[in-house]
Amino acid sequence: MASYTPVLIGAETLSAVVGDIFRANGCDPAEADRIAHHLLGANLAGHDSHGVARVPRYVEWQQAGYVIAGQQAEVVTDGGAFAVLDGHFGFGQTVAPQAAALGIERAQQHGTAIIALRNAGHVGRIGAYAEQAIEAGLISIHFVNVAGSVLVAPFGGTERRFSTNPFCVGVPTSPPVVLDFATSLVAEGKVLVASNGGKALPHDALVEPDGTLSSDPHTLYGDYDQIGPRNSSNGLGAIRAFGEHKGSGLALVCDLLAGAFTGGGSSGPVTKRARIANGMLSIYISPKHFGSPAEFLKTAEDYVAWVRTCKPIVPGGEVLAPGEPEARLKAERLAKGVPLQPDTWASIVACARSLGVTVPN
Repeated sequence: MASYTPVLIGAETLSAVVGDIFRANGCDPAEADRIAHHLLGANLAGHDSHGVARVPRYVEWQQAGYVIAGQQAEVVTDGGAFAVLDGHFGFGQTVAPQAAALGIERAQQHGTAIIALRNAGHVGRIGAYAEQAIEAGLISIHFVNVAGSVLVAPFGGTERRFSTNPFCVGVPTSPPVVLDFATSLVAEGKVLVASNGGKALPHDALVEPDGTLSSDPHTLYGDYDQIGPRNSSNGLGAIRAFGEHKGSGLALVCDLLAGAFTGGGSSGPVTKRARIANGMLSIYISPKHFGSPAEFLKTAEDYVAWVRTCKPIVPGGEVLAPGEPEARLKAERLAKGVPLQPDTWASIVACARSLGVTVPN
């Protein structure tokens, strides 16, 4: 696939354009700005797959009624240290922070909290919710699935059975540790970015129906115009799970816990669902309720520092802890601008103009 020179868009400009798009599409100002903040935050962290490249798709989903503006996460079961919430297919950037806020509040009260969120719109980068907990001094663990969406083949198979099913852990050390990854070899959003001329996929990221490994986004999306929407239901192939049987097993667990257990539904069997939705099972832990938080943090930080002293494979390289690359990249992109592939930016501009939103030159 041809490579392109990215265009640099200032973070404030990008946030304003995205916010204006969702205001024009029917969101109230606070929700529109919240969506923009979360999507931009993914780009700033280097997770472009969960960033503003998704704007046209979010707009399509909202116009089709798959995701609904103005929803609130409703508590349907409340056990004090545990709760089940229904997102009523609201924007994930609204209902997931609400679920995280409840989990933080309850963990600070009880020492631990388990929060099951179902029927949420796409919740975006899961690390954002781990960071929300870290700001409150809490450990958090998150299992996520996508009900009604299958994209990933299990280990040893060629047919879709999982979604990309993220897993995330946040630890409030200094600097914080944020482990956040899809259980697929690549996130679906990375296939989307590659289809727009962005970073190429690994040679074995996808699999064709006959078992041939592929890096071609057409394996997942089928035929598509270079500038315009992507529809994974048009492709015949699948994304592969990371780590062979290990990633495949973790993906299965994410569906069982975030999908079947929360009541939002698993990725399949695929039926004619009106909407796809995220489920998220989150565990929040307050270190101060388990002894000495100072002792825990010292031991944890000493260990992370020791891990980082490991001799790098590449001379002059570094061994980094999870979360460090994202923090460095955020500072760089805030200073220099957010790099977007030209086709990604063109799609956002076309989406904005279709809604009557003016985009700065």
